[in-house]
Amino acid sequence: MYDSLKLENQLCFPIYLCSKEIIRKYTPLLDKLNLTYTQYIVMLYLWEKGKGNVREIGKAILLDSSTLTPLLKKLESKGYIIRERSLVDERNLEVSLTKKGDELKKEALSIPFEMGKCINLNKSEAETLYKLIYKVLMNVEKE
Repeated sequence: MYDSLKLENQLCFPIYLCSKEIIRKYTPLLDKLNLTYTQYIVMLYLWEKGKGNVREIGKAILLDSSTLTPLLKKLESKGYIIRERSLVDERNLEVSLTKKGDELKKEALSIPFEMGKCINLNKSEAETLYKLIYKVLMNVEKE
């Protein structure tokens, strides 16, 4: 009758544990870059896109502005990014990399490789897991 409440029957529990443990493995790698995991995610976005406004970044990494704003302020205080009001629309805050932030990209190159060794999935397994996680995420977001 209460089988649905058993921990072993909860899909959310191994997902939570996996996320927590992976972030724990990232920590010593990111400490060398003076970044938290969430800051790293923002930097990944900026290294890929070059720049963006707060709304775009938040949408891409699923963070609201109340979480993202202090994170961006911290990255700015470290000299990695610049936040400036848009010349087109003052309500928009544009975020771009500094030279120091762009150069940090070189130091981060080994992180995906190191994490890949830690996770130890072949390419096919990693692709399948990625697709399944995003399928779950998209289904949860729809509600």
